[in-house]
Amino acid sequence: MKILLKGILFLLLSLPITSIAQSTVSGTVVDATGQMPIPGVNVLVEGTTNGTTTDFDGNYTLSGVNEGATISFSYLGFRTQTIPFTGQSNLDVTLTEDAAELDAVVVVGYGTTTKKDLTGSVSLVGEKDFNKGNNVTAENLLNGRVAGLTINTGGSPGASSEIRIRGGASLNASNSPLIVIDGLPINNVASGGRSVLSSINPADIESFSVLKDASAAAIYGNRGANGVIIITTKKGKQGLKVNFDSQASVARLTDKIDIFNANDYRSLINERFPDQTGFLGNANTDWQDAIYQDAFSSQHNLSVSGNIADILPTRLSVSRADQEGLRKTSSFERTTTSLSLNPRFFDGALKIDFNANLSWERNRFAPGVEGSAFQFNPTQPIYDPNSRYGGYYEYTNENGLALGNVPRNPVAQLMQTQDIASVRRYYGNFKVDYKLPFYEPLRAVVNLGIDNSESDRFFEIDRNSALGTNALEGEELGVRSDTDFKSSNRLLDAYLVHTKAFGDFNTEITAGYSYQIFENENFTTGNVRDPNAAPPELTLDPDVVLLAYFARGNFNYKQKYFLSASIRRDGTSRFGEDERFGYFPAISGAWQLSDEDFLKDSNTVSLLKLRAGYGITGQQDIGSAYDYLARYGLGNTISQYQFGDQFYTIGQPFYRNAGIKWEEITEYNLGLDYGFLNGKLSGSLDFFRKESDDLLSQAPVPDGVNFSNQGFQNIGKFTTQGIEFVVDYNLASNEDFNWNVNYNVTYIDREIDRLAFGQDILVQGIAGGTGNTIQVQRQGFAPNSFFVYRQLYDTAGQPIEGAYVDVNGDGILNDDDKYIAGNGRADVTMGFQSSMNYKNWDFSFNMRASFGNDIYNNVNSGNAQYGNVFRTVLNNVPTQVLESDFVNTPDVILSDYYLEDADFLRMDNITLGYTFDEDKIGKGSLRLWTGVQNVFVITDYSGLDPEITNNGVDNTIFPRGRTFLFGLNYGF
Repeated sequence: MKILLKGILFLLLSLPITSIAQSTVSGTVVDATGQMPIPGVNVLVEGTTNGTTTDFDGNYTLSGVNEGATISFSYLGFRTQTIPFTGQSNLDVTLTEDAAELDAVVVVGYGTTTKKDLTGSVSLVGEKDFNKGNNVTAENLLNGRVAGLTINTGGSPGASSEIRIRGGASLNASNSPLIVIDGLPINNVASGGRSVLSSINPADIESFSVLKDASAAAIYGNRGANGVIIITTKKGKQGLKVNFDSQASVARLTDKIDIFNANDYRSLINERFPDQTGFLGNANTDWQDAIYQDAFSSQHNLSVSGNIADILPTRLSVSRADQEGLRKTSSFERTTTSLSLNPRFFDGALKIDFNANLSWERNRFAPGVEGSAFQFNPTQPIYDPNSRYGGYYEYTNENGLALGNVPRNPVAQLMQTQDIASVRRYYGNFKVDYKLPFYEPLRAVVNLGIDNSESDRFFEIDRNSALGTNALEGEELGVRSDTDFKSSNRLLDAYLVHTKAFGDFNTEITAGYSYQIFENENFTTGNVRDPNAAPPELTLDPDVVLLAYFARGNFNYKQKYFLSASIRRDGTSRFGEDERFGYFPAISGAWQLSDEDFLKDSNTVSLLKLRAGYGITGQQDIGSAYDYLARYGLGNTISQYQFGDQFYTIGQPFYRNAGIKWEEITEYNLGLDYGFLNGKLSGSLDFFRKESDDLLSQAPVPDGVNFSNQGFQNIGKFTTQGIEFVVDYNLASNEDFNWNVNYNVTYIDREIDRLAFGQDILVQGIAGGTGNTIQVQRQGFAPNSFFVYRQLYDTAGQPIEGAYVDVNGDGILNDDDKYIAGNGRADVTMGFQSSMNYKNWDFSFNMRASFGNDIYNNVNSGNAQYGNVFRTVLNNVPTQVLESDFVNTPDVILSDYYLEDADFLRMDNITLGYTFDEDKIGKGSLRLWTGVQNVFVITDYSGLDPEITNNGVDNTIFPRGRTFLFGLNYGF
């Protein structure tokens, strides 16, 4: 406490002494709506650096003002006022809100700017533009809202998402963007089985800034290769405000894999396998229906914001989310608490921001039993009162013991398995921004951040389960293990910001230092019920340290000509001393054509800005932390050395690449922002090209030259280029009716330019057979291209089993006859949003579309053959076998017959709401709403869902349900 008081006293003594001999004006600034004082308003004598800010009561005092000068009053979200100074000693000002100006503020790396000042490709999505619906994880608030940004979220409760900006930039290193929350870069890896974004309460988020091109993201250097998403959370504001949001929903299954029902299955067996009819039962079981349920969910959010004792802007929020999954036993629970304190001292010269977030999650993961569900004999029952396996029917031998290598009862797997992870996570930052009293254009900023999580994962298979250890010998031990995982992310940013105007020339220069360290610790007991299991193990992952020195300059002349340049020197502990550091520069400029004399008076063109940018970003985010070092590890029981009758554990060398280095992504961007009819029609057009060089990829190693047959190497180069187009149109805007639509489309083309030695790299293993892959990395083609045989068909259009085109004509069918048949990434993605308000009613919907990619249907290729019907026991198969008539050819899974068009149009959300007039409910506002999520999907794909991850390979997924929602929003 004494140290704090001394620090405050020092700051007070450091304040500049103003001259009392000059003219002084003072007053109060209030808002026009509620006549409430506004703290932090910028009060400036135009053409000078003489200025101040209002205190928490909206009061200001400005000295050194000459008669005839003009004083401007500006504040985020309000229209700027300029008033001539005529010698008055008191000047009270009322500011009116300006929603357009509020939307114009964009958070970028280590600072903020406005849309008008932007030179890079940056998209802002504010709260009013967020997607409606059952958005449990934060990223789904902006799915489909930003051109070039794709978000693919799984169907499980609280599921993580595959997030890509402009298609990603790497082959095997991370393709996920950097996530920054209130200035804290987080490591968006799974913790307890979920992405860390699942820990954030979406109701606490105020806006997203999406930095798409390198000129915008290069300030984050070592982590900006795949773009940056900056999340800004809500802060305390003037005046007490209380909000309560509540919603409930139910999700239902929309589709199932097409397999034979019990009666059709009996007909199939009687017709094609008459000697196996004895394996048929008397039940009629739909195993897919048996593993799914209607899933109920609820979310409740309460927030309170205002000033404590009129000096401390504060916001406190508490939320609770409960989400069931469609797959039985799966669930997700989350409780979050967030606190934001944002005091301002010394007329705004000292700004302090404290953000603290605490979350607790409980995840129950349900095992993936879809494969068992569509294979299990539909004529057999779910339950068997004579079963030794918990009363569930299982395939057994004459002794009543479970058979091996057969499907297990999927309902029993769900009910007899507990996989529960509890995650405690706290994260936040403490930021001090101080305008130096001895030189006001200079600010010093220090930002300290922390992100810690602890997860306890409990896994148990019941002793009565047929999956239990040694169940085949009649000794059902089950499985039980515990895993504790701890992760820590600590950050220090320290930088100076110099802002100064020289007449019409405005400058802002930022320079600083950043240090971040990541630590992970993992402890697992192994299976404590198995006496032969491995002993408990504690794993300390190597610390990963990132440090950087950075500088950026933003310049503009007459608010028409803009230039931004930055450079960052980054270091990472993942590389050796010779390759540890890299330099990542960027430069971009913009020309506000609409402010030129030939356009500024136009009644048609309200905005026309040309942008161009160039930058280099780095990539070092790979799974291996110390491949550059010579490392050894202890072998296990199968890698011991024998001396006489004694066996000794040996030290085994690991893969080493002493020259591993940065992957570098060079990006060029050319953009045009436009607005017509006084902003009624607006949007942007961007052309971009990314060149990824020194690709970090898992690649084969020649025999005898290393201690592994593969490892991370810098192996080549590939190029991504594309076009983004956005249009926003206010179709109607009057007192009773408003209608806005927004459309965005992105075209992306990716091609591998070079691989080491021109070698093909086979990737993406598939189910069915052993060791098969379905994709390839090849020069001249898109990454993860499908690599298959070309199927031959008879005159009736039926596929001929095992018959493929001899592409090279050598009379031999082998890998040389495979060809590239598309890839799993879309060429074109689209988003469309519509929002209407009629008096007290509001209606909105969101749609997305994807074109140009393919899906390999591994569900059909690995199962839809008659040869799979009887293998020890009777198995069900997809009804697609009736179309192909395939029996049992091993290489049929490598046929392009199973490649399908993955184009789709999806209606994500429809929402209808009504807001009651204040005089009908008393104090405050109340909105009731209802909606549907995942309304429909139009596609030719025959599987469950065309929107999948896994590079376009479908081998069953956790399905997405159709969700019906009801909710209310109340505030005062």
